[in-house]
Amino acid sequence: MRRLRRTPALRRLVAETRLSVDDLVAPLFVREGIEEPLPIASLPGHFQHTVDSVLAESKRLAGLGVPAVVLFGVPARKDAEGSGAWDPDGVVQRALAGLRDELGDEVVLVADLCLDEYTDHGHCGVLASDGSVDNDATLERYARVALAQATAGADVVAPSGMMDGQVAAIRRALDADGHEQVAVLAYAAKFASDLYGPFRDAVDVCIAGGGDRRGYQEDPANRRESLAEVALDVAEGADIVMVKPAVTYLDVIAEVRRAVDVPVAAYHVSGEYAMIKAAGANGWIDPQAVALEQLLAVKRAGADFVLTYLAGEVAEALGG
Repeated sequence: MRRLRRTPALRRLVAETRLSVDDLVAPLFVREGIEEPLPIASLPGHFQHTVDSVLAESKRLAGLGVPAVVLFGVPARKDAEGSGAWDPDGVVQRALAGLRDELGDEVVLVADLCLDEYTDHGHCGVLASDGSVDNDATLERYARVALAQATAGADVVAPSGMMDGQVAAIRRALDADGHEQVAVLAYAAKFASDLYGPFRDAVDVCIAGGGDRRGYQEDPANRRESLAEVALDVAEGADIVMVKPAVTYLDVIAEVRRAVDVPVAAYHVSGEYAMIKAAGANGWIDPQAVALEQLLAVKRAGADFVLTYLAGEVAEALGG
């Protein structure tokens, strides 16, 4: 067996899995009411962008060959319903419109579709009188968000709230309003992970009362449940399904890949990124080597592409 491992060229020749810049989607944060980008301490190298600077960063990533970005918004004002999420003049809608005007079809524009960045209680939907998330009332808001994002220029909307029936509600709304060409990337197997902390810093989210989202995100103990969720989303019309987090759920990625014929994405989340950066800063690992190894593992498990905060630096390393 070692004969085929002897040189870098031989190893490249027989590699079973390949990581390319084409496999990368870059998450970007755009914040309302700031004059210049603000660094995110728990996500070294990343920023809360202005509309202008998110355009500049998207152009840079496009120049490296990164084919897609996904936008998350940080509004100046939050309310109980998360109404900023569907405001035609909301920060993500303005960023989408600017990116579409400047970049055309050069970059796939993905819009995260959720309410947590916009609600004053930090949950992914509107709350019922008992403090639980009202699933059906939330679906109506998600439909509004989808239409606002599609009108602003999104190629793909990505519902991430794990509400029952969210894909069907969004697909119906898009089709009824003439947006049949807008795709739906469903966060279909999104687990209630403790690896989301840096992301919540990035979008200024604090879940009310010290609560969590275990009542609607998936239990990390359950693999079969995730396959049932994925099957439901595909049946409702999801064009792409996603597993989140990535490295700690490689078994789920592999199972989902075997179960469905639509593209499978994985989200290499903020905590996975932050651990690489922290260990690298302490000299405990080679952060670039570990980054490439982890993303290759996600691809090997079966993901067609990966949302990752490593997108820019990995694209540079790969010569994109």
